[in-house]
Amino acid sequence: MKTEIAVLGIDLGKNSCSLAGLDGTGAVIKRRRMRPETVVTFTKELPPCVIAMEACCGAHHLARLLAAQGHDVRLMSPEYVRPYVKAQKNDDRDAEAIAEAATRPTMRFVSMKTEEQLDMQTLHRARDRLVGERTALINQLRAILLERGVTVPQGRSKLERSLIEMFDGDEAEPPATLTPRLRALIADMRAEWRELDRRITAFEDEFVARTREDEAARRLISIPGIGVMNATALIAAIGNGETFSRGRDLAAWLGLVPRQITTGGRPRLVGISKRGNKYLRKLLIHGARAALPSLLTSSTPLGG
Repeated sequence: MKTEIAVLGIDLGKNSCSLAGLDGTGAVIKRRRMRPETVVTFTKELPPCVIAMEACCGAHHLARLLAAQGHDVRLMSPEYVRPYVKAQKNDDRDAEAIAEAATRPTMRFVSMKTEEQLDMQTLHRARDRLVGERTALINQLRAILLERGVTVPQGRSKLERSLIEMFDGDEAEPPATLTPRLRALIADMRAEWRELDRRITAFEDEFVARTREDEAARRLISIPGIGVMNATALIAAIGNGETFSRGRDLAAWLGLVPRQITTGGRPRLVGISKRGNKYLRKLLIHGARAALPSLLTSSTPLGG
């Protein structure tokens, strides 16, 4: 009688994937290496089983295809799989470790993202990249001026006003220390800055439009400090249907749980763990900073 695969571990790669199949007792009964596009064809011939993968790039797309075939797809964080890797690390042992980790009763699994969630997540990543490019450009502009003896106060708006006073209008007075070549370079950098502003604004307008169409996002933005950016990022990460039974579950998922140390035999809470979603945590902190000044002076339960 042919032994059927009970758990299939897949170690995803750009050019090839390693597969390890376990039977009901946990013994490895099949090892294969194939191209990513061949995996779907291979699993189509298998009876329904547990298929495990690390939640990495491409995992959610493949997971949806395998789930449509009737398989029980389980995605896990790579840091939870690492303890199950035996001896020297290679692709075959990684696939075996993934399959073994998926059978653990205490394992935490990652929810499968929909195409809409991945689209929103990609838009946030693209916007964040543009914001980083704009910040680098602004810092370089300030450094160029500083090298020529022109000190500009910190802040994007202050730099923008200073450049307008120096180069725009009939009464503009460019610093004498700036050569014609440097003035032309600064003009090019300002044009690049304006283009980055336009592209970032286009992303933000799209987030606003999507928030208006999504009921969950409309409810989220009613919370102080949760604006359009936070609402769309939360839905991209968590989804509309997934809920947390307690507030501390969400805090742990975001990495906002204080670390605990023991001093003199007594436990003491110190800084947050910072192990969760870094991008979401950054947005939530900025949202709180923007909301707190007005909340502290209001007559709401959060304020004074």
